[in-house]
Amino acid sequence: MVIDYKLENNIAYVTLNRPDKLNALTDEMYNRLTELFAQFQTDDNVRTVILTGAGRAFCAGSDVTTMVNTNLTAGRARMQTRHAMINAIVNLEKPVIAAVRGAAVGIGFSIAMACDLVVASDTAKFSQVFKKIGLVPDGGSIFFLTQRIGVARAKELVYTARMLPAEEAREWGIINRVVPDAELEANALALAQEMAGSATFALALAKKMFQGMYTPNLEAHLEQENLCQAIAKLTDDHIEGVTAFKEKRAAVFKGR
Repeated sequence: MVIDYKLENNIAYVTLNRPDKLNALTDEMYNRLTELFAQFQTDDNVRTVILTGAGRAFCAGSDVTTMVNTNLTAGRARMQTRHAMINAIVNLEKPVIAAVRGAAVGIGFSIAMACDLVVASDTAKFSQVFKKIGLVPDGGSIFFLTQRIGVARAKELVYTARMLPAEEAREWGIINRVVPDAELEANALALAQEMAGSATFALALAKKMFQGMYTPNLEAHLEQENLCQAIAKLTDDHIEGVTAFKEKRAAVFKGR
């Protein structure tokens, strides 16, 4: 299974399990995540969720080898699949904890930020890599980043695509905790146990209050993102970026 799931002591453990590809997401994985989080919403046995990745990475984003298409309708449909997954995580009326080891890049970075709390290993690193394949940030990245760190720093990460180490991500307010790599699971579990044993209905109400603080809302942002990404996928630069990735060479962008 590319997504592993188990439930123990009211804690749902969800693991992206494609370690040979650094847990790069396929359409099957997006759909499965959406299904699971929708299931959690109505399952009273689930009181808290831990979302993590198998192996040495949290998530390397979408699987680039499946990306190239020149059909605007198909591109928008695929973005809606991704947005359904992000919305399912954000709108779950229960605490969601991301336990991040290694790379969380592209939409993997977005997924971590869609969670309520992020506990990161000291090996964790974060990047908005989208420009390297000629795309705009997706999965709500600009929305989440601007909430956490403001426009100036968000632009720096998007425009440079630089890798942000875990400790700097904590200092900037993107993540909550940095722990030694060997202690990641134990720390995430301790936090999840505290959440699961608390008044989770009150936390669900608080979560809705947090979501109501921002204008535009996430849904409006995702619709704009969908349009921009669909256009970006038609550009020569995106085709060159994906081709270069597959051929393991530096991309030569033309700005069109």
